[in-house]
Amino acid sequence: MKLIVFIYILSVMQQDSSSNIFNYKDAKNNSNWYTVNDGVMGGMSEGTISINDIGIATFNGYVTTANNGGFSSTRYVFNKKDVSKFNHVVLKVKGDGKSYQFRIKENSSQRYSYITTFKTSGEWETIKIPLSSFYPSFRGNRLDKINYSGNLMEEIAILIGNNTKESFKLEIKNIYLE
Repeated sequence: MKLIVFIYILSVMQQDSSSNIFNYKDAKNNSNWYTVNDGVMGGMSEGTISINDIGIATFNGYVTTANNGGFSSTRYVFNKKDVSKFNHVVLKVKGDGKSYQFRIKENSSQRYSYITTFKTSGEWETIKIPLSSFYPSFRGNRLDKINYSGNLMEEIAILIGNNTKESFKLEIKNIYLE
């Protein structure tokens, strides 16, 4: 019986370490995260990401469509990861009732992302997104390419850009694969 329990604990530990994309509780800082706002194209939106003492990341700011703007994003680049044995990306978040995009890149240098949209409820929730639902997009335009293969991942991003002037706040506990 002890051997069975040990094997189960070991398998759970191995799954957690390989499926974890980012756990803010274990993070010392957010230096691997960076924001990209619409200022890169003349806009005036602003967003930031920070991590508090209990390991909750907060992505917040405001988006404005003034001056041809309209988005704020936070991005995380990591060592290329084989994700072929997983079917979903899972977010543990507390949003503000707004819609956000979750974005994946197989290679951080590729110009387009694979994206899908999720809506928050205003409460802490677990959002499970099928990897097969991510479609290729560049600058808001869907590309004539196949959907995300679900094989490799080197960058993730969260973007808000709902074509309206709005403040936003998204708290994040964890992002992992299942």
